[in-house]
Amino acid sequence: MTQVSERLASLSPSETLAMSQKSNELKAQGIDVINLSVGEPDFYTPEHIKEAAKKAIDENFSFYSPVPGYMDLRKAIVDKLKRENDLEYSADQIVVSGGAKQSICNVILSIIGPGDEVIVPAPYWVSYVEMVKLAEGSNVIIPAGIEQDFKITPEQLEAAITPKTKALILCSPSNPTGSIYSEEELKGLVEVLKKHEQIIILSDEIYEHINYVGKHHSIAQFEEIKHRVVVINGVSKAYAMTGWRIGFIAAPLWISKACIKLQGQYTSGPCSIAQKAAVAAFNGDQSCVTEMVAAFRRRRDLVISLLKEIPGIEVSEPHGAFYVFPKISAYYGKSVDGQIINDSTELAMYLLEVGHVATVAGGAFGDPDCIRLSYAASDENLVEALKRIKEALAALS
Repeated sequence: MTQVSERLASLSPSETLAMSQKSNELKAQGIDVINLSVGEPDFYTPEHIKEAAKKAIDENFSFYSPVPGYMDLRKAIVDKLKRENDLEYSADQIVVSGGAKQSICNVILSIIGPGDEVIVPAPYWVSYVEMVKLAEGSNVIIPAGIEQDFKITPEQLEAAITPKTKALILCSPSNPTGSIYSEEELKGLVEVLKKHEQIIILSDEIYEHINYVGKHHSIAQFEEIKHRVVVINGVSKAYAMTGWRIGFIAAPLWISKACIKLQGQYTSGPCSIAQKAAVAAFNGDQSCVTEMVAAFRRRRDLVISLLKEIPGIEVSEPHGAFYVFPKISAYYGKSVDGQIINDSTELAMYLLEVGHVATVAGGAFGDPDCIRLSYAASDENLVEALKRIKEALAALS
């Protein structure tokens, strides 16, 4: 009998993509489903970025690009990091990949091997733990619940570190919670990390610009550990370019060289046209980002106010990204028509099948007491979705 490899068999499918697929299947049957499961802006890519892509096609940028990306894009990223984050990098420390997801996986596959431990704060983005499995490393999960705004403490970090710890993955602003580590909170983690020179910090900052509390702070801004930080970012969220698939790392030189070696063997350079569009995104007018963030802030406030009207739901106010991660465990053990809701997976499925709203179970993100809702949708759809959720939950007893 033909069998897949042990490596693949050990992986779980992405629950965010699975819920989106189930939502699409119901829509294909003519059911009016509101999809709040996907992590992408509902805006179109700004015009000046699309124009740059059209120009690149006309100028015949149709050949292989250098493995780490075109030099003009890497220089645009260097300029962005200096201008917006006050971080100094050289172009050879930048590696551009087919989305930030590939960027993260490149780093993990380049530095993690059998027996290495990776600290992953929970709630976490679904793919982190699977990528660590792929690299044959071990996940060390630090739970951080709603009572601590889904952020780990320095004490928790210190307690999780062992001689086998090789990396820490940090995501701020966070998917799935929208929580943001303040400069002071990052400083507390840095005080711990300073003492453990073997730990590489992967700082996932893809939601950097979707921030409702002011200046973004990167853990790379702390000079004492910057030589061990890999910043991961891209164009998907800030510029509504999810399908263009452009992400990047800014890393210590030995890590950027390792990722180039790896990428050179399994994908080579990312899409030439998308890279030219990304140059325009980083170098061009940024007012498009400001406008999108203003819309996301309004939607966040709308969704939070509607969630607070639903009995039994506990919600913390997200300070970034476009997700809310309400605690819904008060509904566990309740039932309707003989169907008992035992966990977040069953609740998410109930909301899809009965309420016709697609969400994602919190268990997929390491917190089984919650569900994730994306508010990257129209105000009208958000109001209707929350109405449906409220009615579906009210039917449970």
